[in-house]
Amino acid sequence: MAGKPGMIRPELRDALYRRREVAALGALSLPGFWLVWLGGYLLLPLGLLLIAASVTLAWLAERRLRFVQSSAAPGMVEVIEGQIGYFGPAFGGLIAVADLTELRLVSAGSRRLWRLTGAEGETLLIPVGAGGEAALYDVLAGLPGMDTGRLLAAAEGLSAAPGSGNLPRLQAVDSRVIWRRPARAVLT
Repeated sequence: MAGKPGMIRPELRDALYRRREVAALGALSLPGFWLVWLGGYLLLPLGLLLIAASVTLAWLAERRLRFVQSSAAPGMVEVIEGQIGYFGPAFGGLIAVADLTELRLVSAGSRRLWRLTGAEGETLLIPVGAGGEAALYDVLAGLPGMDTGRLLAAAEGLSAAPGSGNLPRLQAVDSRVIWRRPARAVLT
């Protein structure tokens, strides 16, 4: 059957596959509607709770989906035990989430990169569209004072051009600050 074309167009299949988490969470609300339909003092609140939980989780999955770009940038993002790691063909590294002080979206030519800056001045550049970018959204959305609307607007702002190669020269740079850690009060 490898030679036969599928019944579903490839671009439609890809779009459905990409939205599979949202669809599954939407389907999870169906038993909730059934419980509401059955009614009663016990089943009605349980059904409403199930509907509310599935709609909320589907909304969060949709936001994560908006953050993840469809371009195939090189490398892989991993979040392990409080550290964000990027492992690419030309550059990469790790940075602790607790040490993050600033997040920028940097445009260098046709490439866009997330620039994460740590407390000691270390930086980690992550290309927009790298594999595992959904895990990056989950961590960044949880930063204190993060405006997720601004984060999503920055991610959707320009179409990311896939690219590979060495670390881009950051001379002619368009840089936008997305988040800065709030200053901590010093008691004397």
